[in-house]
Formats: sequence, structure tokens, C-alpha cells
Amino acid sequence: MANDSFKGKFAAVLPAGGLGKRMGGNIPKQLMKLGGKPVYQYCLETFLKMDEIAEVVMAVPADWKKLFEEELFGTDFAPATTDNAATNLASLVKSKLKIVVGGAERWQSVQNGVNALTSSAEYVLVHDVARPFVSEEIIREVCVTLESKGSCLVAKPAIDTIKIAVDGKVESTIDRRKVWLAQTPQAARIDLLKSLYARIEAEPLDFTPTDEASILEFFGESVYIVKGESRNDKLTTPEDFEIFASRI
Repeated sequence: MANDSFKGKFAAVLPAGGLGKRMGGNIPKQLMKLGGKPVYQYCLETFLKMDEIAEVVMAVPADWKKLFEEELFGTDFAPATTDNAATNLASLVKSKLKIVVGGAERWQSVQNGVNALTSSAEYVLVHDVARPFVSEEIIREVCVTLESKGSCLVAKPAIDTIKIAVDGKVESTIDRRKVWLAQTPQAARIDLLKSLYARIEAEPLDFTPTDEASILEFFGESVYIVKGESRNDKLTTPEDFEIFASRI
């Protein structure tokens, strides 16, 4: 159930700019069909329907922007199974969604999305569209953590023994109780992320950030963990489609 005090306080940026090279094929994996509709639509619908989320910005590949716009803003957009639900969701797309062109790297796609936010939201949740089955419960837990603690990310505890190896030879074993497998959403105050992006532009990083948490960590910001789940795993390879289809 929505927390009334959270209504409209959060925004979402959905990076969908990758080309999914590990997936193969002629189109980005986020546009491939899963259970009859494009991969990206699953999490997009989840965020759009939540009252906590004031707006959603999706960052897409430049060459595919027109296709995304036609799919979402065209008259044929009917993602739900009932007429009323489809009409309501189509209305939410028009009122809450903005599409922008992504950047050369993932973090730059997110930056473009954050810079495109126009609502009065205080916080932003960044979620990869290749994680189609994120739950409203996890999203709300991220919102609660943001309010009560600060910047955070969703992550799963490691269940396997973790080895460090060089040239095929094991050097050490990590205490898996300290190891968490990063997922999304990853979230922070909008003004904080914008200030860090400005610092990066003034003095470029000597590494390529793979997620928002790595940027926050680099600048000494605390990042808290919201426990994730396997249902929120990332769709990466062709074999994943069969596994994910069974979760619909």
C-alpha cells in the first residue's frame, strides 16, 4: 500500500541505452519480446503505476528513440489486459513519462535522465530495464531507506564461496558474509547526484563507473543496502528469456 507522505516525492530514471551485445540479434534486448511485450515495458509499468513516483525518464539509444516513442505514445499502446487498466496506463505514459537519448556509457545515460527531471521530486531511483520484474515492495523499501538513512541500492547476499584468482590460480577466499551482489534500483537525492556529476565534468574520473553506487562511494557518500531477490535478476543472455518467461 502506498505511503501518502511519499506521494510524488520520488522520480525514476530507467537506463535503456545499452545494445545488449551479449544477447545477440538485431535489436536491443530491452525491445525484444518477453511474454508478448517488450522487456522494458514490465518495469516501466510498475514505476508508472506507483503514486510515490512523480515522473519517469527513460534513456534510450539514439537510433531507437523514434521506435520507443512510437510504441509508447502511439495510439496502439495497450499494455494491460483490461480496457480500463490499458486506458489508465496509457494516460500515465502521457502524463508521467519522458524519453531522452542515452549517453556513451551507462552512467552518462543516467546523468541525461536525471538532468531531464522536471517534477518537484526530491529523490531519484535508477533501475535497469533489463530487470523487468522488480516489485513494488522493493521499490517502496528503497523509498523508506532513502528517507530514513540516505543513498542506497538493492543487492542480494552472496550464497556461494567467493574466490580471488589471478591467472587461473586462487589467491584468497573472501568472507561471503560481507559480499552482496548489486541489483537496482539504486537511489539518492537528485541534488546530490547532480552535484557529483558536476564534479565529474570538472575533473573526469580515471575509471568508468558501472553503477550509481560506485560514483557515490568514490566521493565518500554512504550507501545502504536494501535486500534484493532472485526475481529481480538481470536478463542478459538468450537462455535467460526462457527462465524469465516462467516468472510472468
